Amino acid sequence: MTTFQTFIAAFAAVVLFLYGLQGFSRELQAVGGTVLRSWLGRVTASRWRGFAIGAAATAVVQSSGAVSSLAAALVDASVITFGGSLGILLGANVGTTATAWLVSFKLTGIGSLFIVLGALLSALPLHIRVMGKAVFYFGLIFFALDLIASGLKPLQSEAFFVEGLAAAVVPWKGVLAGLVFTTLVQSSSVTTGLAILLVQQGMLPVEGAIPVVIGANMGSTTTALLAGLGMSRSARATALANLLFNVAGVALFFPFIRGYAAALILIFGTPDLVVAWAHLIFNLAVAALFLAFLPLLEPFLRRWLGADRAVPAADPAPGPDPPGPAVL
Repeated sequence: MTTFQTFIAAFAAVVLFLYGLQGFSRELQAVGGTVLRSWLGRVTASRWRGFAIGAAATAVVQSSGAVSSLAAALVDASVITFGGSLGILLGANVGTTATAWLVSFKLTGIGSLFIVLGALLSALPLHIRVMGKAVFYFGLIFFALDLIASGLKPLQSEAFFVEGLAAAVVPWKGVLAGLVFTTLVQSSSVTTGLAILLVQQGMLPVEGAIPVVIGANMGSTTTALLAGLGMSRSARATALANLLFNVAGVALFFPFIRGYAAALILIFGTPDLVVAWAHLIFNLAVAALFLAFLPLLEPFLRRWLGADRAVPAADPAPGPDPPGPAVL
């Protein structure tokens, strides 16, 4: 397969991913009854519980892009609020660090299982069949992510791909490389896994891998940004908030990347473990910072990004004049 064909196949997989996400949002609105809405609303009302859900879900599916996109879809479906989604977004950034510890561990293959399960549920003559389409589209989301990752896998053997990452010793080049490659593959797991593999093979120094995995955080936000294009204003605000969190985190750490890498090398020594710890500590620190100030940041983000704006009540229709005083 030529490089051009590889990009076309990847683009088709991205389109399929967006279609699955929009279908999931639509079906969720149809079948997500008051019980589901009430439960998710209560759980995400606490930023700490939302954070835990985002971290756990991302650690399982190995894709912060998928979880942040699903958070936007849930906001679009009015299952959770914009404020409730913020904890999930911060948790997703921490959950994605599991890839650095389990490079070869991928669970996007669950998509095909949910597709088959959704098709079977839709065929059953039972009330549960209404869940069939939602389950089907849920599986399609992860099936498409798997296609994206495998479709661009041949690029890992391309010279320009490997040489581009090797230039990451310069911090800004490393961050840019992580951003660009993650945007292309729509998965920070792919970029992080490749960076650690290159470190293990001695092709990429630790000082270059750390900027790459940090830059991958920003690149992973493009998945939710693309998904939010066809959604409501609040869902788009969720995707933009995810971008702002990651950009701000990288901006805060960027001046200290060289010293940060040197300190972790002294502490942990083993190159691949250094990268894994660097990724985890970075995301934990950024998440802790924003979670601590989230009660103050949420109203600002809500107003600035235009999320959950209340529709002004219509003026009451004019009625008859009130009766005057009785004439004696």
